[in-house]
Amino acid sequence: MPSLYIHIPFCAQACHYCDFYFSTQLSQKATLVACICKELELRSVQEADKKLQSIYFGGGTPSILNEQELRQIFQTIHALFLVEKGAEITLEANPNDLTDQKLALFQAVGINRLSIGIQTFHAPHLRLLHRNHSVQDALTCLERSKKAGFQAFSLDLIYGIPAPSHDVWAEDMRLAVGMGVNHISAYALTIEQKTVFGNWVGKGKMKMPDEDFQAEQMEMLMDFLPANGFEQYEISNFARNEAYSRHNTHYWKKGNYIGVGPSAHSYDGQARQWNVSNNTLYIKQLQENILPTETEILAPKDHQNEYILTSLRTKWGCDTRIFQDSPAHTAELERLVAQGLLYIAQDLAYLTRKGKLLADAITERLLF
Repeated sequence: MPSLYIHIPFCAQACHYCDFYFSTQLSQKATLVACICKELELRSVQEADKKLQSIYFGGGTPSILNEQELRQIFQTIHALFLVEKGAEITLEANPNDLTDQKLALFQAVGINRLSIGIQTFHAPHLRLLHRNHSVQDALTCLERSKKAGFQAFSLDLIYGIPAPSHDVWAEDMRLAVGMGVNHISAYALTIEQKTVFGNWVGKGKMKMPDEDFQAEQMEMLMDFLPANGFEQYEISNFARNEAYSRHNTHYWKKGNYIGVGPSAHSYDGQARQWNVSNNTLYIKQLQENILPTETEILAPKDHQNEYILTSLRTKWGCDTRIFQDSPAHTAELERLVAQGLLYIAQDLAYLTRKGKLLADAITERLLF
């Protein structure tokens, strides 16, 4: 049973750290939504299994959609697919978009989970990141959402933002936990080349985040959230009472998914597809009834590497039997265990606490 991802490539303003595909030119928004619906139509013809277990609106800023646009997308989905009863339907939102009117609309169309991009509760950091919401928006958006009837939330936080101490990060975690959410996603600030921060670093206007500083804040995260009832079920994701993101977990367990919208990716168990990252070209091709995609048929080695990349980051671990015919990989596993970076139980390899701080490097050592 597939999941559906819809990429909404528009934002009111550009955050200084973000390298996801988006545009701040909103004049094409209505036309692009019509093309997303056309892509859904073309993809539904290709899909044998039309029952969806989850839907995820990402971006960009999906909460920027107006009522007509959002209803148009949902009407198209329900006309072409069967949405499983109880399906998780998530929408990423900026705190300042969560007005009473928008929240009522989200409820009406069937959205039942909000992923709110708070990032930080510290006003100077919000300005540095170039977020377009205020501290007050961040503090009050959840209460408004609960009053509107929402019960499932995830908050996004960023750690490792340059600062003289860890005090701001400690307060960010405290405030996030105090909001009573059941899911928190926390990501280290990374400097991507084609961003404002990347430009600043290149010109010497900003220093790269300090690796030791970020590692210390990740360790604070791994102490504080579990002490407050959260389980780290993936490197960057923490949940209370097993309120895991069903949509993302489906990705990590190599389930099939359909991605629509500019830059969206799809996976059918054998091949990976990705859409063009250009709004104008995306619109042009779909208006000509052409899917704007490229396709890669995955070789056995590609499947193995993707499994390692995703599974090792999760609480469910990586099945070591995929290495059994490779003496070099078996020896590398033994070295990682001896170094205290992995432990193995019942043929499954798991990152240790120390290993979680070095997850990318460990994965590199195990790829085929």
